[in-house]
Amino acid sequence: MTTATTDATRTPVRALARRTIDWRIRFAALSLVWGFSFLLIKVGTDGYAPFQVTLGRLVFGTAVLAVAMAMRRRRLPRGARTWAHLTVAAFLLNALPFSLFAYAELTIPSTLAGICNATSPLWGMALSLIALSEDRPTRVRVAGLGVGFLGVLTVLGAWQGFTGVDPTGTALALLASLSYPIGWIYVRRTLAGSGESHLSLTGAQLLLATLQLAVVTPLFTSLPTRFPVLPSLAVVALGALGTGLAVLIQYGLVAEVGPTTAQMVTYFIPVIATAAGVAVLGESLAWSTPVGAVIVLAGAALTQVRPKG
Repeated sequence: MTTATTDATRTPVRALARRTIDWRIRFAALSLVWGFSFLLIKVGTDGYAPFQVTLGRLVFGTAVLAVAMAMRRRRLPRGARTWAHLTVAAFLLNALPFSLFAYAELTIPSTLAGICNATSPLWGMALSLIALSEDRPTRVRVAGLGVGFLGVLTVLGAWQGFTGVDPTGTALALLASLSYPIGWIYVRRTLAGSGESHLSLTGAQLLLATLQLAVVTPLFTSLPTRFPVLPSLAVVALGALGTGLAVLIQYGLVAEVGPTTAQMVTYFIPVIATAAGVAVLGESLAWSTPVGAVIVLAGAALTQVRPKG
């Protein structure tokens, strides 16, 4: 009985898999979408306050997830405990880092913001050694942590006394990057094994983050008196593509090729963000920026090396 049911369900699944766009194409699309997100933030803040950019991003991202949930007949999670944990996750993974990056890009180029984002695996490795007992340090991973932060110092031009780099904006971008691993560790500790689908949890999480920004934004900004075209389009694209669609692609990749391969997109984001910032926005690029970015990515890659056995 079990075997017959399994065989019967495999056929349509395989047929669907054959019709699905190749994972490499989706991987490239995700890299592009997230890489260009920093450019879109920069363009969005040219016409709107940072909180307004973040709120718009979350509104359109949530709308995409709502459509996906409706099409797949997924319901929002149940249980007060789950919603309480999702409220914290929404703040740490969406509301806080999205807002910090938007404020950071008022004073730093999108290229630097994209490179700061690449430090998330470094922060994650450092935090996991403290917060996750099953994550034990190895010489290679500790070395990767040191190499990665050496890369950060190279990007910032530490030997020149950090001249030419806005310290506040850079600090905000690095704090945003730190917020992601804190959020993922929290989710891992509180929501793992909840039984809810990833789509339902993420949809609820984005909804809660939207509500959080809907409360905060009116307190710090006034209603816009004009709606410039390019910044408006940037916010729509940032939400619909860089948040909503990107999440759907990411979870599809994790399900198909596994989290290790899917998370390699992190190493392409700063490259694309840098290329977009220079080519489209005309941002200047000192030699230390790409060199430091390569060192950061090398360190981040080393922190992901797991001991064999």
